[in-house]
Amino acid sequence: MKPADIITILSKNKTIFQTMLSGLASEEYLWKSAPEKWCLLEVVCHLLDEEREDFKYRLKHVLENPDSPMPPIDPQGWVGTRKYLEQDYEKTLYAFIQEREQSISWLQSLSSPDWNNTYHHPKLGPLSAELFLNNWLAHDYLHIRQALSIKYNYFNQHSDTPLAYAGEW
Repeated sequence: MKPADIITILSKNKTIFQTMLSGLASEEYLWKSAPEKWCLLEVVCHLLDEEREDFKYRLKHVLENPDSPMPPIDPQGWVGTRKYLEQDYEKTLYAFIQEREQSISWLQSLSSPDWNNTYHHPKLGPLSAELFLNNWLAHDYLHIRQALSIKYNYFNQHSDTPLAYAGEW
């Protein structure tokens, strides 16, 4: 897939996230299928942090400064250290959508980026700008699937009607 196509899909995914995740009651966005699983509030906080500090930042770094070290990130640790469960859901979702809009504007402003530029990670080896862009989209898909699964399981648990007729989940 061409980088321009991926950027277009990242832009469209903003609408998917916004439509799927906005206007929910706290009972739904705080619900977990199991204590160790994430709720939608944690997913939204994670999406915001990843948008700011992972994919856009690292892609920009590889395009502009591939020979300098990247600061570490801790997506799993941020859940606790950044107190995701204490965050305001709607404000965080709005911040993520705004951040995605800025990311898309930045991506669209790039003039002939070298998608082959590569950062040499000490543990992971060579990581190209194209790799970061492709994984940004894959990350979206993973969390769209995760959010849909949480919403389906919440609905299934709270429905008074059997849902087997809809098809196998």
